[in-house]
Amino acid sequence: MAGRHGVTFNQVREIMLALPGVTEGTSYGTPAFRTGTKFMSRLRDEDVLVLTPVDDIQQRFLMETRPGAFFTTDHYRGYPTILVRLSKAREGELRNLIAGCWRALATAKMLAARPGAAPARKRGVT
Repeated sequence: MAGRHGVTFNQVREIMLALPGVTEGTSYGTPAFRTGTKFMSRLRDEDVLVLTPVDDIQQRFLMETRPGAFFTTDHYRGYPTILVRLSKAREGELRNLIAGCWRALATAKMLAARPGAAPARKRGVT
């Protein structure tokens, strides 16, 4: 896996497909990943990954602390989505972000298939 200076799409693919229930397909003619039937990610262009769902607090934190790697566009404003510039992302942070998105979309059966994968908290539930 890449260290400090970027992540390749092949590394993203490896991270994604290691998660239970994740499949690869296409979306808008680009490689995409789904957790079960739910959209999780797609390659927007050769260096930008679209990733969802990302809650508003995490989205703002990532964009404020790592603006070179994480951003949004007008098209995605108001949606639980973050854009990731792969050439600027760190493998560990992206792996954790992908795992969080997966947990938010995974079924109980998928979660049970991955040891240590506690369910993500649902919005509005305390």
